Amino acid sequence: MKELLITGSSGFIGNYFINKYKNKYNIKTFSFLKDDINSLDCNGIDIVFHLSALVHQMGGASASEYKRVNVTQTLNIAQKAKESGIKQFVFMSTVKVYGEETTCKYTENSICSPEDEYGKSKFTAELELRKLEDENFKVSIIRTPIVYGYGVKANIKSLVNLTNKVPVLPFGKIENKRSMVYIGNLCHLVDEVIKQQKSGIFLASDDEPLSTTRLIELIAKNLDKKICLIKIPFFESLLKLLKPSFYKRLYGSLEIDNTITKEKLNLKNPYSVEEGIKYMIKGENI
Repeated sequence: MKELLITGSSGFIGNYFINKYKNKYNIKTFSFLKDDINSLDCNGIDIVFHLSALVHQMGGASASEYKRVNVTQTLNIAQKAKESGIKQFVFMSTVKVYGEETTCKYTENSICSPEDEYGKSKFTAELELRKLEDENFKVSIIRTPIVYGYGVKANIKSLVNLTNKVPVLPFGKIENKRSMVYIGNLCHLVDEVIKQQKSGIFLASDDEPLSTTRLIELIAKNLDKKICLIKIPFFESLLKLLKPSFYKRLYGSLEIDNTITKEKLNLKNPYSVEEGIKYMIKGENI
């Protein structure tokens, strides 16, 4: 049984991974908030799964804070891992390294041009990690779009709450395409990367993108709520003018084609989009 060290283990992804794979790996955890990296004992550890991060903040965080958490701390533990003889470092990154919403599909080989400080810090960490890589130290970088599942917070939670409370919403006939990934599909990818000891860039995504309209319909279905989605003239234009960030999330497209990842790992997602949304609302027995 492989020994796995997870940082950020108390977070959304860490919790799910530990519950799902606790019988497959001997799992140790490390917290940058509670533990001292200088006294971290890496003896016997085979893989580091690095989840700890300062994630995208709606109110914004300083560039220096993003750098401290997402770059400096990442490199500190990666260097410690390499010096300790750990063979693989799995880094959770983001599609924000590519930029923002776009009508083009992002692939593993798309040019990276991050626009916000979060994306810039993650891309810098990726570049620095790859400098550490050699035949004895494999670096596996996993880029994710929005990750959803039971207990998810932020924008998805807000949309679930809105759908649960308001029977009529002005989000009918939105035809954007947004790739997301159910947490079970993401963690399955991570497990395969570890099992196959593969390095490089990997893109996580469900098998099909969703429009905002379709997402709300699936949420309502699993909440057992009847909902009426209507299209209001000028609403989209008004939202774009008054609340551009809100408009971008509701009407913008961000689609992923992760064919290369699937072929490299011979990967099949264990969960469909419909199953993912159902388990997000009702929970999954793991």
